[in-house]
Amino acid sequence: MAKLPEKRPETLGGYIVHGVPFPVETDPEAMAFLKRMAPLQIEQDYQITYLHSYGQDSPWFAAATQKKLLASRDPESGYTYATPRGHDMYSGAETEWIDITDREAKVHAFTVCHFGSEEFLPDTPFVLALIEYEGVNTLFLTRLMGLDPMAASLDWIGMPVQPKFLRNSKLKPTDVYFIPA
Repeated sequence: MAKLPEKRPETLGGYIVHGVPFPVETDPEAMAFLKRMAPLQIEQDYQITYLHSYGQDSPWFAAATQKKLLASRDPESGYTYATPRGHDMYSGAETEWIDITDREAKVHAFTVCHFGSEEFLPDTPFVLALIEYEGVNTLFLTRLMGLDPMAASLDWIGMPVQPKFLRNSKLKPTDVYFIPA
């Protein structure tokens, strides 16, 4: 029979704890200190590898890596979504992919963001726009680049735009952005 280790091997594991308060004596009076003790706090780095699947939206991201913008269309009604959608929201029918990369597009609405999530905070202010595509029933939410956010103008509404793609895809929705045509 194999001999079991008598104690677990110890490593530093990324942090070392020093000076944790504990009474030297273990009589009841000394142990009362424990009820008044502040909670111990440990700060340590935390990392996790996350496996994410785009599932039925995968063709949209694959197309973006090839500088193509896809839309989803219900084959029966022709209702077309600017964003990836595997099934029509009205009939539930499976949608088909269509290429809208070269279709006419224009700014439907926009806003200037002076605050953003951690990823976008260094880029503030930036312009977030809803893009209207010819023959597409819904709008596409994206960044609008090449314009001064501090000089925003209602003249931008209706402005023709075209999609641009990051040279090195990150397989994120932000791989595509728009510029004035």
